[in-house]
Amino acid sequence: MNDTYIVSIVTFIYFFAAFFYLISLVFRKRFADGAASALLFSGISVHTIAIIVRWVRSYQLGIGHAPLSNFYESLVFFSWAIIFVYLIIMRRYKSGLIGIVASFFAFIILAYASLSGQVADHIQPLVPALQSNWLISHVVSSFLAYACFAISFGASIFYLISPRVSVLADRKLWDEITYKMVSMGFVLLTLGIITGAAWADRAWGRYWGWDPKETWSLITWLIYGAFLHARLVAGWKGVKMSIISILGFLAVIFTYLGVNYILSGLHSYL
Repeated sequence: MNDTYIVSIVTFIYFFAAFFYLISLVFRKRFADGAASALLFSGISVHTIAIIVRWVRSYQLGIGHAPLSNFYESLVFFSWAIIFVYLIIMRRYKSGLIGIVASFFAFIILAYASLSGQVADHIQPLVPALQSNWLISHVVSSFLAYACFAISFGASIFYLISPRVSVLADRKLWDEITYKMVSMGFVLLTLGIITGAAWADRAWGRYWGWDPKETWSLITWLIYGAFLHARLVAGWKGVKMSIISILGFLAVIFTYLGVNYILSGLHSYL
């Protein structure tokens, strides 16, 4: 079975997961919450199969590389990472609202991947600069960081609008999720930058070159670093932290999409 067809199925699974989480929230139906969680578990299982199938296809074509090398493949993995991170924290934070955030983000990303005009079926050989063992560690750590930041973004939005929406009244929960997700994401992003620097040294003979992607990755890292500094040293909480978290995620989006569509550089996806 073609991996792009499997991804199409996963897209609808995540849509229905978000739908059932919403039903659970609005109508207080516990069965809907259970159904949504079951859909997410089945969705990420099928999603993983799609990634593996594409990986196997690349070897069958004589190319043989992890499916992380172009824009379409990065979108597919980004959505997988968001669901993966959510399922890890789901036991601790039993909130369907975060499930809505995770499944909705995953659905939108996969829908965009399908409709963005990318040639999903075209698996290309890696350019020499990408032919490195650092590829997997750099991309995986970076996108897991982005996934953490996506969830912290959702929690920050909930914190800010909670005074006007009664179902979001637990502001302490949103503040804690924002902090914990930013903390995890910051560590992963740091690892992504370090492995990226090592990769750059092997590919281009220098650790850092102020390429647009590198520059915006550093800006994103500094924003989240400022978040943690303000939290741990100055003791900031609440609204200020939510605003910094939102600004950080906007920087993530620009780092990911802005470099590809607006700025040109060595890291632009095909």
